[in-house]
Formats: sequence, C-alpha cells, structure tokens
Amino acid sequence: MKLRLGLPSGSLQEATLALFKKAGFNISAQSRSYFPTVDDEELECVLLRAQEIPRYVTDGVLDAGLSGEDWIRECRADVVEVAELPYSKATNRPIRVVIAVAENSDIQSVQDLQGKRIAAELVEVTKDYLAERGVQAHVEYSWGSTEAKVPDLVDAIVDLTETGSSLHANKLRILDTILVSSTRLMANRTAWQDEWKRAKIENIAVLLLGALRAEGKVGLKMNVPSACLEQVLALLPAMKQPTVSSLMHSDWKAVETIVDEHVVRRLIPELKRAGAEDIIEYPLNKVIP
Repeated sequence: MKLRLGLPSGSLQEATLALFKKAGFNISAQSRSYFPTVDDEELECVLLRAQEIPRYVTDGVLDAGLSGEDWIRECRADVVEVAELPYSKATNRPIRVVIAVAENSDIQSVQDLQGKRIAAELVEVTKDYLAERGVQAHVEYSWGSTEAKVPDLVDAIVDLTETGSSLHANKLRILDTILVSSTRLMANRTAWQDEWKRAKIENIAVLLLGALRAEGKVGLKMNVPSACLEQVLALLPAMKQPTVSSLMHSDWKAVETIVDEHVVRRLIPELKRAGAEDIIEYPLNKVIP
C-alpha cells in the first residue's frame, strides 16, 4: 500500500524538500517532473501548486498534502488539518495575507474600500473578509505582478508577505492583515479513516514537527569536574534539565544539553571559564518531545 502525498512546487518547493530531508525522507525532484522519487516505498509524492493541493486532498485524488491555511480557506477545502508546520520559503515565520494601498492613498481604513476595486489571488478569502466588515467592493483575480497594479489599475491589493520588504519597495502601505497563515499537513477525510494511512500520516507529522523543533538548536556535550558542576549547570539553558552522568573511575561528570544555536558563541567561553572541558557542539536533525 502507498500513501499519495502532495508537495508544493514553486517558491515553497526547496524549503519543503529540505524539511523532509531533515525529517529523514530523501526526495529527489527532477526538472519538469511532477513525480519526484523518494526513499520510502510506502510513499508516492506528487509536486503541485500549493493552490491546488487542498482541492485534490478534498476530492481524494491525494491522501494527504502540504499547503497553506490561506489556500485551504480559499478552496473551501473539507480536510483534516493534521499538523501546523511553521515554515515558509524564506523564514520559519508564518506569512501574512494583507490588504495594501499606495503610500499616498487617501484610503485609511477597511471601510474606505467601499465601492473600490481590489486585486487579489485569494478572491474568496478577500470577499469573506470584506463581508464580515460590511464592505462591498469589486474583487478581481490577479494573475501576478499584483504590487504593480496600485494605484493605476486598482485601488488596493491583497497579497502575501513574510517580511513586508516587497510591499515597501513598491511604495505600498499595509492597511490591515486579513489572515496569518502557515503551512499545514492535511489529510483526506476518507484516508484519515483508514488505519494504515492514518498511522503513516501521523508518523510523517511527528518527524516533520521534530525537524522544525530542531531548527536553530544544537547539542552540547562536555566533561566537568564535580567541584565545578553547580557553576556549569547554572550557565546552561535546557529544554528540560541537562543530562548529567558520572564518568567511570573518575570524579568528573559528563553533561549534555540542547541550546539555541545563537547563544553558543557566548556560552562556550563561559563554560570553559567555569571549568568545563572537552566541549563538543553537534547539529540536530530532529527534536521529539
């Protein structure tokens, strides 16, 4: 039996394949091929646009897939959201779906969009947002280059942003945030009722979440004389508590912990001064709580 899994192509593809690699799945995507190879005989992967995946999962063409919460809403997808995977093409932060206008626009609030023209790729999400606020506006589908349409073609746009730098570069001002969206692992409802497929999807979720938790963290090992142990432990952050074990036939202790990578350059010299020796830093692929 195989699980058919939809993976996002395009801008999110590289980050997705890198995440799966850290989770233990080596996926190789050949140019112009929609069916990458994977070193798991129980998986069949398909590369599709993120916009399409929720619909194919809903219809049962795919057993499971990865796409953004924004596209799940846009497609009105009826799926099981198995796990939130906070990663995107540039950062591990969620993206924002925002309404933006020209920097010098007279539009100052959402209510000022009454009767205006808005370009958006997420048409249904935009209409829902406006309807909830009692605003009637013309919302048209944008095929791309959305930032360039303000103010000559439309009064406002709805766009996705991670940092806001592209909007700022195009002299646009964010009016409001419609939705904060992150990538989701979703499952078809019928597939979710299948015992084997559900277990496989849950296993993938555990490994992907473990890979994400390991981002930006490293492991530290060191040997510490017993007389210095309390001083060293006082310096160490840890997910729970550092692991301390005795060295055989010695008054020394072995100490191991997981820390944020950005603190290591400060922490290691302090540990050395506190009496730690044989300090080893090592990368992490997964952290499973």
